[in-house]
Amino acid sequence: MRFLMTTRPSENARNDEEMFAEMGRFVEETTAAGILLATGGLEPGGVHIDAKGGEITFTDGPFTEAKEAVAGFALVEVSSREEAIEIARRFYRIIGEGEGVIQQVF
Repeated sequence: MRFLMTTRPSENARNDEEMFAEMGRFVEETTAAGILLATGGLEPGGVHIDAKGGEITFTDGPFTEAKEAVAGFALVEVSSREEAIEIARRFYRIIGEGEGVIQQVF
């Protein structure tokens, strides 16, 4: 099963050398185990696409408050939703604070 995990920025998240070292080990471990398939940060703006009645328009962002924008993602492959939740739990224990969403990829 594949899950897309997204996270929003938090002013209170850890941002120190120890956190980066822990995150590096976590990413290395989950990648080597075949769990972490892709990860990355996302630009705060982006391009909004609107397709209606045969018209397609594109508008440069940002579109939401910075605290509501998705800041990063991870694509994981695990055997269950519970395992995806445990991977997310480990991630948030490393960064300290934040919020996100886990969605199964079909």
